[in-house]
Amino acid sequence: MTKQKLTIAVTGLNNTDNPGPGIPVIRGILDSNDFEAKIIGLAYENLEPGIYMDNIVDKVYSVPYPSTGTDTLIKRIEYINSKEKINVLIPNFDAELYSFMRADTQLKQMGIHTFLPTLKSFEERHKSNLDKFGKKYGVKVPKSISVLNINDIYKITSELNFPLLVKGRFYDAYVCYNNEQVITNFNKLSSKWGVPVIIQEFVKGTEVNVVALGDGKGNTIGAVPMRKQYITDKGKAWGGITIDDNQMLKITKDIIKKTKWRGGMELEMIKTNNSEYFLIEINPRIPAWVYLAVGAGQNLPEALVKLALGQKVEPYQKYDVGKMFVRYSYDIIMDMTKFKQLSTLGETN
Repeated sequence: MTKQKLTIAVTGLNNTDNPGPGIPVIRGILDSNDFEAKIIGLAYENLEPGIYMDNIVDKVYSVPYPSTGTDTLIKRIEYINSKEKINVLIPNFDAELYSFMRADTQLKQMGIHTFLPTLKSFEERHKSNLDKFGKKYGVKVPKSISVLNINDIYKITSELNFPLLVKGRFYDAYVCYNNEQVITNFNKLSSKWGVPVIIQEFVKGTEVNVVALGDGKGNTIGAVPMRKQYITDKGKAWGGITIDDNQMLKITKDIIKKTKWRGGMELEMIKTNNSEYFLIEINPRIPAWVYLAVGAGQNLPEALVKLALGQKVEPYQKYDVGKMFVRYSYDIIMDMTKFKQLSTLGETN
């Protein structure tokens, strides 16, 4: 059987202690038996480790931060596409999704396919909207309050019990035990990600996660639940194991059905000692631990590419329980050629 040849552009090459999803997404794509992919890496910084993984990425281009504006970003994509003829583009950061969703028509005109959530779905699952989301879709969520002004913190914290979670608009979360810690972390997160900063009720229990893929019509193409076994100081899973949890899968499929979610997603939940599930966050893209799902029998990156191209994809019916992943650091030794090329030309040869 002849494999379909595709050029696929991927962001999120920062495979560090706070890893982006790009490298595991690429690994899933390269595992496909149905297509042969040329991988174009899109890098925001010149020291993202994925740039230098020759067996993973074929060519790399620097791209401007989304904060520079959608037009600037898309002009750069237009240039890259003129040289590479991209078939599918997979953005992997929350902060860049808005720009790519807004530019959907322009990308299609270039012949570039994506498979992203709608703007409506993206907005209503925001951390700042989680209370409304829970009520609308019948999901238990911790009480969450958006904070725009530091002067409101004492009033808000008087309504909740310590400890509390203080969360950034896009990333990062800190457990706080008093108002001074809340204020410190509010300043840290608002300066990094902007406002609102979210103050959330702390729910005791075990953190569990699900990676899933929706087809945009209410169907779940795949879903794999995982329990973190080792967590870094940044709250990232450095090890995890697939688990058998029908209730988690039921919640996931119900959310995808009601929202008609389109694309990858990660549900972060807390399972209490009473076996209640509280949804604490929805990440609107494939998470960095997605290769565990691939190893467990559900190649969600491959399925996402097929969906982006309009191909029929049959839902996965099972996954292997008890599959583990463990991350590790690895030193890549090379000369400075690629670094110089990106720094001066904005692309590698």
